[in-house]
Amino acid sequence: MDLTILYRGPLASCDYDCPYCPFAKRRDSREQLRADRAALERFTAWVAEQTGDRISVLFTPWGEGLVRSWYRRAIVELAGLPQVRRVAIQTNLGGRTRWLAEAPAAARERIALWCTYHPGQTPYERFLARCAELRDLGVRHSVGVVGLEAHLGEARRLRAALADEVYLWVNAAEGHTYTDEEAGRWTAIDPLFPYSRHPHRSAGLPCRTGESVISVDGNGTVRRCHFVRAELGNLYDGSYRRALGPRACPLAVCDCHIGYVHLETLPLYDVFAGGVLERVPAALPLSPAAAAGG
Repeated sequence: MDLTILYRGPLASCDYDCPYCPFAKRRDSREQLRADRAALERFTAWVAEQTGDRISVLFTPWGEGLVRSWYRRAIVELAGLPQVRRVAIQTNLGGRTRWLAEAPAAARERIALWCTYHPGQTPYERFLARCAELRDLGVRHSVGVVGLEAHLGEARRLRAALADEVYLWVNAAEGHTYTDEEAGRWTAIDPLFPYSRHPHRSAGLPCRTGESVISVDGNGTVRRCHFVRAELGNLYDGSYRRALGPRACPLAVCDCHIGYVHLETLPLYDVFAGGVLERVPAALPLSPAAAAGG
C-alpha cells in the first residue's frame, strides 16, 4: 500500500497567539502533554511495523509541535525508516533547528517543513535566519503567510529576502473575500494564490482522501480527511483498510490547502509533484510579470 497519513494528535498548545488563527489556543496540562506524547509514540511504533507499505506522513498539530522533544524525535525516527518516503510538519519555525543538524544526513533528505511566518509573533530577522539554516542543511521546506492586508509589506519583504528557489505561498485569510485588485497583489507574491483565493466546489467530486490519503487522530481513529467526520475505522486494529477506496467528497466546498490539494479535479498533484506534503512545487511558479517577460 502507498499511503499518505495526516496525523493530528491531541496537542493544542502553541507558543504563538495569532488572532486570525482558527486553531485552538490553550495551555496543555502536563497530563495532556503526556497523553499527546504517548499517542505520538504509539503512532511512530505503528509506522515502524508497516514494512510492507510505503508511507508518507504530514503532522498537522493544532498547536506547535516542534517545541516538543517528542515531535522532533518522532520525525527523525520516521525519516530513518526505509518504508517512509517523506515526513513533514506544519510549523511556525519558532523553535531552534539544531536538532535537524544532528539528524543523520540520510534522514534529513526525507524530512520537510511547511513553515508559516506570523508577523508580530516572532522577529522577522530570526525567522529569516532559520529559513537560511534550513537551506544550509538541505532540508526541504516551503514558507508562507496568511493573506491579510496588514501582512502585505512583510510578505513582500520576505519574498525579496528568501532564496529564489524557496517557494513562498499565501493562504487566503479565513472568511475574507478578495477583490481582483487585492488578489493581484498577493498573486504577484505567490502565483499559485488563485487556488487559495476561493473555496473549491467539491460535492460529489473524486478525491484521493479515503483511498490513498487518510487522517488519523491520537486515538488511531481514521477518517478520510480532517474535515469529514465520518469514521473509516481504526489504524491500530487494521479495520480502516477494508474501508479504503475511491469516494466522492460529501462536503459542498473545500477551502483548506491540505484538503483540496487531494481533489482529483485540480492539477495540484502535478503542480506539487514530489512535494505535496510540504507544499513545494515541482517547479517554482513564475509571477505574472515574470511570465510575461516583465
